[in-house]
Amino acid sequence: MTGALDFHIGSPHISGMEAVEALRVANTEFESRLRRVATEDWARSTPCSEWDVHGLVNHVLLGTRMSIQILAGMSVDEIIGGLNDDLMTDTDPVESFRAFADEMVDGFSGPGGLDGIVDHPAGQFPRSVFVGFRVADAAVHAWDLATATGGDVELDAELVRWLWDDAQPLREMLSASGMFGDSASGDIPEDAPLQLRYLDLMGRRP
Repeated sequence: MTGALDFHIGSPHISGMEAVEALRVANTEFESRLRRVATEDWARSTPCSEWDVHGLVNHVLLGTRMSIQILAGMSVDEIIGGLNDDLMTDTDPVESFRAFADEMVDGFSGPGGLDGIVDHPAGQFPRSVFVGFRVADAAVHAWDLATATGGDVELDAELVRWLWDDAQPLREMLSASGMFGDSASGDIPEDAPLQLRYLDLMGRRP
């Protein structure tokens, strides 16, 4: 995936402040599940077959740190060089996530935060699309973490609606990219709860 992609840049219902608020809520959803992880939970399997709970949380920390680096204009080569780091060593994962999440939100909410294009390891993306990726990443992995540890799997209803609406112009790209798992199963009826429909779209099978 190279070059600036031809995206529908944001849905009509999404303003800059709404996108940033959605990011804050998604971060809170993830942090609340992370706070409930017990020592015996770290080796549990997750809906992401490649990660146990430790690996999943490290992935979210890396993705959040990567977002800060992208927004700051770090080169893609430098970013890629750190994608295999273990950010769980000798740190409090909750405090690390909170610090990274706050800095990421500041990057999206500052001057020009949702304008322009970012250079991402997967290609070039409008910032207004990139913020949606970050909302989805925090929210879906909050569900993954809750599922793995027996926590609360119900996400904020307004956040789920935002995510569903934000994903619609990008359905084909999301399915093809594999960034959030397999494509939608096609087995979920239109009258199913929206969270179930969204998770299925993102490759989860609740």
